[in-house]
Amino acid sequence: MTPTFSQLGNTAQRNQYLTDSVLSAPPARLLTMLYDRLLLDLTRAEADQNAANWSMASVHLLHAQAILTELSSSLKVDAWDGASGLLGIYNYASTALINANIQRDAGLTREAIDLLEPLRQTWHEAAASISAATPAAPAAPAAPASVAAFPASARGTWDAPFPSGGGTLGVA
Repeated sequence: MTPTFSQLGNTAQRNQYLTDSVLSAPPARLLTMLYDRLLLDLTRAEADQNAANWSMASVHLLHAQAILTELSSSLKVDAWDGASGLLGIYNYASTALINANIQRDAGLTREAIDLLEPLRQTWHEAAASISAATPAAPAAPAAPASVAAFPASARGTWDAPFPSGGGTLGVA
């Protein structure tokens, strides 16, 4: 049974547990962890922007930009037809977040959330289909029907662009 954070005691133990969780996670889980943290950062940034807490909003927006940079840099653009479209989404969202930070515009942060949340849900569905298909050795999933951002030619023939697992993005 996995311990809860309240059962882990001090901060050092929690940090070690989180580090171990990330280091032992399969690629599909790392991707969903990155998306979860990305959307958490964006939600926090939007709340801070709406409360005029600009310094904390900036911290969250910068962390979200770092995650988008990791997702972009680990994307294998030549692996499947939809990859360049996904890279375009990452670049657009990153530019929106830069402008949201500079202009203190919560609307741009909301736009990024609305753009990225369906992708997060889709990656979770894909990761679940991997683990349901073969728990011991994951195989390439069939794309969920809700993958509106990917062209039809890419659906069902994924060479998923999972992150390398490097970096210090802190997915907890």
